[in-house]
Amino acid sequence: MAPKLPPTHPLEHSVTTVAGSQAPAHHAPPRGILRWLLTTNHKEIGSLYLIFSLIMFFIGGIFALVIRAELFQPGLQLVNPEFFNQMTTMHGLIMVFAAVMPAFTGLANWMIPLQIGAPDMALPRLNNFSFWLLPVAFTLLLSTLFMPGGGPNFGWTFYAPLSTTYAPPSTTFFILALHIAGISSILGAINIIATILNMRAPGMRMMDMPLFVWTWLITAFLLIAVMPVLAGVITMMLMDINFGTSFFSAAGGGDPVLFQHLFWFFGHPEVYIMILPAFGIVSVIIPTFARKPLFGYPSMVYATASIALLSFMVWAHHMFVVGLPLAAELFFMYSTMLIAVPTGVKIFNWITTLFRGSISFESPMLFSLAFVVLFTIGGFSGLMLAISPADFQYHDTYFVVAHFHYVLVPGAVFAIMAAAYYWLPKWTGHYPNERLAQWHFWLSVIGVNLTFFPMHFAGLAGMPRRIPDYALQFADFNMLSSIGAFLFGFSQLLFVLVVVLCVRGGKKAPAQAWEGAWDLEWTVPSPAPLHTFETPPDFKRPTL
Repeated sequence: MAPKLPPTHPLEHSVTTVAGSQAPAHHAPPRGILRWLLTTNHKEIGSLYLIFSLIMFFIGGIFALVIRAELFQPGLQLVNPEFFNQMTTMHGLIMVFAAVMPAFTGLANWMIPLQIGAPDMALPRLNNFSFWLLPVAFTLLLSTLFMPGGGPNFGWTFYAPLSTTYAPPSTTFFILALHIAGISSILGAINIIATILNMRAPGMRMMDMPLFVWTWLITAFLLIAVMPVLAGVITMMLMDINFGTSFFSAAGGGDPVLFQHLFWFFGHPEVYIMILPAFGIVSVIIPTFARKPLFGYPSMVYATASIALLSFMVWAHHMFVVGLPLAAELFFMYSTMLIAVPTGVKIFNWITTLFRGSISFESPMLFSLAFVVLFTIGGFSGLMLAISPADFQYHDTYFVVAHFHYVLVPGAVFAIMAAAYYWLPKWTGHYPNERLAQWHFWLSVIGVNLTFFPMHFAGLAGMPRRIPDYALQFADFNMLSSIGAFLFGFSQLLFVLVVVLCVRGGKKAPAQAWEGAWDLEWTVPSPAPLHTFETPPDFKRPTL
């Protein structure tokens, strides 16, 4: 048994009032479909986001398995090249905008009010509207697959002029879908900022907040800064396609490289929008299961802010091959390398938190440890890509595909799964089935590495990305990757099984479900009642 924490544990606080009772009967929500359509409760909206993202995760995963099934052997096997291009495009768009981002937003909706002692989000009706924009947007996006000419077929980065001059007619609907999703993101970000800045429990200062709250506050500012840039560039696309402008057409005096500058000024901060909340999740889980306070809390906050700031200064490292001036190549190369410093601070702090901790290896901790190890591999390959002359060799090969999947799958997706296993007792009142959760973990880790590690070698050997056929020399690497992809994909059904079993029953969880968990959400009953903190808790800062 791990030792109990002493009363002077730095994360300990006292809460004098926690209102965990249900609202009076006359405030009871409507029943049936109207309850979910009209709800303004942060927990129910958080659940809607999480369910939606899980559905989209499987849809995007099916698209990925179509890609990997086609690439299992050389030659054209199952689908024609045009449909293959649609699958690569839709896989990227769905996973980024419909799976990872809504999952983090769902976790924010559920947990931020609980972690700061707020009764709800600051703008509950706006919260409802933000969510219901998403099913509209992605139903519209998926419907393009059934339109004349098929769906978007130009890659998830939708470079012009490929996406403006040579695109299918459905591109206009793709642009509308992204606009709607972008509005949802901006409104959600405004709501999160308003909630964190205005609704913290009395006595809770900014530097008392859990890291998950801090990372989401910074992420929300990133969203507000860059989503309008995406809106601008896709509006310019719309004008080029339908109204005869030439923003991105060299024939009309425009510049295709302008598209890349605008897209990546959005796209690189977007990478951190998808990873900063993961940093926050891991920074909450590792201290819990190491039964130690997080090492270097202030430096973690400053590192997160530094990463966010630097993310606006490195966008052209995606564009080393377009003919940038030498001075620009050097600036973007060195500024990209600089991001490794605050990221290294985070990894050092996580490892130091583990040092001499009383560690236990429940499923949330396993996913968090896998995050630290595998995300670091993605970071190292990112440093390789940051070196401008080397990037000329790596650019648009499967090495790049391996790099960003190591960042996003063991990074963002593993962190989301860790968060789900960590907070399921608070959501449902039951512990997840640990045996099934550990099976899910090990199959996922093996599947991820079998899928994406061989892609490094295929890329270094010269295999281009986004091709439906390839030379015989890449066959072995692709076969391994395809086997790994199916293993990883089907192992996610175990995750669904664990969640369903947990919702239906299981070992009862107390208010403080994990021995080392000391944040404010663990002071309310498990499952968390529909209305919590109707009387603000009096948060007392720890005395060390």
